[in-house]
Order: sequence, then structure tokens, then C-alpha cells
Amino acid sequence: MTIRLLVADDHEVVRCGLKSLVSGTDIEVAGEARTGEETVRMVTSVNPDVVLLDIRMPEGDGLTTLGRIKLERPDLPILILSTYDNPTYVARAVALGANGYVLKGDPRDRLVDAIHTAANGESAWTRDELRRVTGALATPRLNADVEVPLTQRESEVLRQLALGLTNKEIAQALHISYETVKEHVQHILRKVGVSDRTQAAVWAVRKGLV
Repeated sequence: MTIRLLVADDHEVVRCGLKSLVSGTDIEVAGEARTGEETVRMVTSVNPDVVLLDIRMPEGDGLTTLGRIKLERPDLPILILSTYDNPTYVARAVALGANGYVLKGDPRDRLVDAIHTAANGESAWTRDELRRVTGALATPRLNADVEVPLTQRESEVLRQLALGLTNKEIAQALHISYETVKEHVQHILRKVGVSDRTQAAVWAVRKGLV
């Protein structure tokens, strides 16, 4: 039985490469999307068995798009595809219900196996990936529905942090200094009651801030 795959990536070279990688298998690229918005639309029109979703795309990054699709189609298997081995991305993907996380540098067999696993409705997460984020997902404070008095700027920094941006990238995005970002991040961690950025990102996801 053929597995219908929707590939979402803003780079044509990557999309063509993925089609080449799965050729000769029981996986058929049934649709290609370049943006988050286009991905959401094509889930309805293509009706894929699995979605392979890049993280950094225009018009809605991959993780935001993952959340939107899961609201409408909670049982649709979605795999995150990324260049970045970023624990914040991994934690958000787990929290939002992705079936797995594949790096663009992974071997072809890892990708094909992950697609097959997801198509069967199973988890393609590796033990190592889950171990890295277990602490963040299990932190008691993250499960508590507690209002945290973040300032507007702290909320802006937290949203950028949860998108996986570094302090330097946040500084550039918000047009503030690197030192100011560091200070805001420390205030956020203290107010939320967590010890690292990954836990803060999970908290932000669960509060609906990203």
C-alpha cells in the first residue's frame, strides 16, 4: 500500500532531493508546500498519510504549523524535518504532538523508517531525543495553570526563545542589545520557575504563547 507524503519545505532543492530519496519505495510524494499557510491548505486538498514538515518556513514556521494542523487533524502523523539539532525545537515538537524529528543530515534509511513508523500511527522518536527533553516536559511548574507576570518585552523575548532563536538572533529580531536579551531571559526563567530555555519553551507552548 502506497504512503502518500506531503512535503513542506521552502527550498525546492530539498523537496526535489526528498522525492529522489523516496523514489523506488512505497512512499509517494503526493504534494509539496513551500510555506506554513500552504501546508495547512494542502493537508485538506491532498489528504496525505504523513506530513514531513520543515521548521524554518515563511508564513508560519513549521512548529506553529504543526500546532495548527493538530488542532484540525489530531490523528494525522507529522514528522518534523530540520537542519537544526536544537533541544528547544525537539521539546516543542514533542509537546505539540509530532510523531518524530528527522535531521536533514540523517541517513536515507532513518528518513524512510521514520515515515513508515509514522504512517503506522507509531512514534518515531528515538530514545535519545526523548531523554534529552524528558526533564523539560515533566517539570511540575509547567503543568500548573499559574499566571506569570511577564512584561510585554519579556513576552516578546519568550516567544522568540520558544521559536528556537539564539540570544543574538533575538537581539537582532527585536532591535535590542545582546546583553538586554540575556537579562530578559534570566528574568523569564526566574518568573516561570524553570532552569533552562527548553523548559521555558515548553511552558510557552502550553500557555499558548507560541
